Amino acid sequence: MPVLGLGVWKTPSGRATLDSVDAALRAGYRLVDTAALYGNEADVGQALRKSGIPRDELFVTTKLWNDDQGYERALAAFRKSQAALGVGVVDLYLIHWPVDQRLESWRALRKLQRDGACRSIGVSNFMIPHLEELLQAGDVVPSVNQVEFNPFLFQRELLEYCRKHRIQLEAYAPLTRGRRLDDPVLRDIAETHHKTPAQVVLRWALQHDVVIIPKSVRTERIRENAQLFDFQLRESEMEALDRLNENLRTAWDPSNVP
Repeated sequence: MPVLGLGVWKTPSGRATLDSVDAALRAGYRLVDTAALYGNEADVGQALRKSGIPRDELFVTTKLWNDDQGYERALAAFRKSQAALGVGVVDLYLIHWPVDQRLESWRALRKLQRDGACRSIGVSNFMIPHLEELLQAGDVVPSVNQVEFNPFLFQRELLEYCRKHRIQLEAYAPLTRGRRLDDPVLRDIAETHHKTPAQVVLRWALQHDVVIIPKSVRTERIRENAQLFDFQLRESEMEALDRLNENLRTAWDPSNVP
């Protein structure tokens, strides 16, 4: 699984998605993260096919939406996503949110993986109690847990739990949707490295061994977000960024979901 990918949440279907995926692939991205909810799976698939990049060099993620949870409905929803993407086997299929029928949905995902329809299965927005429930329900450990994660929402306990159980943590909204990129601590570190605050935030996540999927529709920003491998944050800088945590959430909070 690549450590850097393009997220396409709220990217309009059609030209916007086609162009942003194309720009990402040209910049070296090989992971694209979409979902049934986003309404742009077909455009993602079209852009991937049009690129001419061999399928085995690409990593495609999509997700099961809440309205389709449950065993039979999840199986049917996956087939729709698979057909829309048109890429054959899906690399990673995630349960989008931990709603009531999540165990039945997980049973469906396990079947899809056994059948070879998707290579890996995982979850999104699952907190530790939700993960423990899955681990107790069967012998298949989620490959990935995709959650909102950045220095201002530094979910340290969840990160450590996922490491312990060999679940890859993946960060959406790693740039706080732009809400904290003017933080003075962040800006000072960025100036030290002659980088942007966005690049520093993304580098911070990578040094915590977290996969990142920043979203943008601007070609220059997509390229900028990939320029993360020519510098290293010092331990003191990592600790300073860790201390920025304020439990900032820009999406729905799943921590109180039973």
